[in-house]
Amino acid sequence: MTDVVALGELLIDFAPVSTDSDGYPTLKAQPGGAPGNFLAALQAYGCSTALIGKVGEDAFGRQLVATLDGLGIGTQGIRTDPAVFTTLAFVTLDETGNRSFSFARKPGADTCLRADELPFDLLEGCKVFHFGTLSLTNEPAREATRTAVAYAKEHGKLISLDPNLRMPLWPDEAAAKEQMEWTLHQADIVKISDEEIDFLWGLSPEAGAQKLLEEYGVRLVYATLGPKGCHFANRNGCGEVPSPTGLHVIDTTGAGDIFGGSAMSQFLRLGKAPEELSVEEMRAITRFACCAASLSTQTHGGINSVVPEAEVRAIL
Repeated sequence: MTDVVALGELLIDFAPVSTDSDGYPTLKAQPGGAPGNFLAALQAYGCSTALIGKVGEDAFGRQLVATLDGLGIGTQGIRTDPAVFTTLAFVTLDETGNRSFSFARKPGADTCLRADELPFDLLEGCKVFHFGTLSLTNEPAREATRTAVAYAKEHGKLISLDPNLRMPLWPDEAAAKEQMEWTLHQADIVKISDEEIDFLWGLSPEAGAQKLLEEYGVRLVYATLGPKGCHFANRNGCGEVPSPTGLHVIDTTGAGDIFGGSAMSQFLRLGKAPEELSVEEMRAITRFACCAASLSTQTHGGINSVVPEAEVRAIL
C-alpha cells in the first residue's frame, strides 16, 4: 500500500539567480509544483508516494517525470498531453527570499487532467490522499479533483489539504474563496498559512485553527506562520513551535509544501488517527517540519531543496 497519493500540478519553476545591468533576471529551471514538493519531502523521510497529474508531451514534461522516478515517487498516475505545454511558473524574489509567482498556464497541462484519466487503483491503494486548490482553478481538472476527493473519501482514506492560495490564477477573490471553502470541508488534515486564514476569515492563526476544528470537521490543523514557525491544534489541545534561527534564507519556494510533507511523514510513523495525537506528539511533528522547511530555504527550488533527514535531526 502506498502511504500518500497526491493530485495536482507538476511544473517548472524558473527562479532568478542573477540580474543584468538592465534589470533582466537570469533564470534557473527547477522541478516544482506544490504536490510534487510535498511528495518529495515524504519520500525523503521514508514514505512511499505517487502523483496524479498531467504534463505536456515535451522536454520539460519528460524531465519532470524522470525527476520523480529518480526520487522513487510513483509516476504511473501522470498523463502526458501533446496538445498543451507543461506548466511553467516564473518566480521573483525580494531581498529576504520571499517569492511571488507569474504563470504560463493558459492553459497549462496540469489544468487539463480529466476525470476519466484518474487511476482509481492508486486511490484505492493509499493511506492518505493529498490535494490543493490549484487544480480547482480550471476545468477539466476541477471535476477530476472533485471526483478523486469523493472517491478517496468513499474508500475511507485520510484527506490531506494545503489550500496553497495563488491569487494570479483565480479570476477574483470570490472564486478563490468559494473553492477554498469547499476543500476545507473535505479535509481531515489541513496545512494552512496565516495569510490564507486572514484572506478567508480575517482571523488570527489560532482562531482560524479552532474554526477549522469546530465548524469544518477538520481533525488536525497546522497553521504556518512564515518565518515565525507554526501553530498546531487538534481536539486535545494546541501549541506553537518557532522556526530555527540563524539560517541564511535564499529562496522560500516550496517551503510550505516541504513543511506539509515533512509533517505528514512524522504523523504516519505514529500510526494514530489525527485527533488522537497528544499535544507533545503534535509538537514533535511540528518541530521536525519547521526544521525541514527552514533548511530547504537555503537553496533554490522546491523538489530539489529537500534536505536529508540527518540534517534535520542535527538541529532538532
